[in-house]
Amino acid sequence: MIASVRGPVLEIALDHAVIDCAGVGYRVLATPVTLSRLRRGDEATLLTSMIVREDSMTLYGFTEPDARALFALLQTVTGVGPRLAMATLAVLEPDALRRALADSDTKALTSVPGIGKRVAERLCVELRDKVDRPTADTATGSVPAGGIREQVAEALVGLGFTAAPTEKAVTAVLAENPDADASTVLRRSLAMLGKAS
Repeated sequence: MIASVRGPVLEIALDHAVIDCAGVGYRVLATPVTLSRLRRGDEATLLTSMIVREDSMTLYGFTEPDARALFALLQTVTGVGPRLAMATLAVLEPDALRRALADSDTKALTSVPGIGKRVAERLCVELRDKVDRPTADTATGSVPAGGIREQVAEALVGLGFTAAPTEKAVTAVLAENPDADASTVLRRSLAMLGKAS
């Protein structure tokens, strides 16, 4: 079992990064937020979860133990595999996910592509007693809009996008959704840049 990888970042794509570990490049699937914290050429450490299937061995990477623990917990629910668990963490950051599960907020859970009402209800019933509700001071939205604009623009440039289209996309997303958190702005900006390319 590969529990973590450390080394220079060789490549960053929309859904994965390649980390050089002693001459071997490991392709690690990760959320946009995790990928935004990496920079090509910089040394990085990712905690990993290795999923072995009959036809594949896949590494999923996280910067925090909490996200990796939630990734494993989500997969204990019938109908939730690693890709859906990763999609959930891409849409809902760990605190938002814990809050949704603790409060049985099926509306928040169904905002994840691939999670319908039935799976959302199953997640709430099976996991609400297994997660701690986050405290109020860790609520999302604590970063001012200017800070979010800079954070997201920097993350997108780190992913390989050029500055001018990045600024334009982030500004457009924030104009439509002034109260959006960094994770939402990053996802929507990525989608906009993806359509433009």
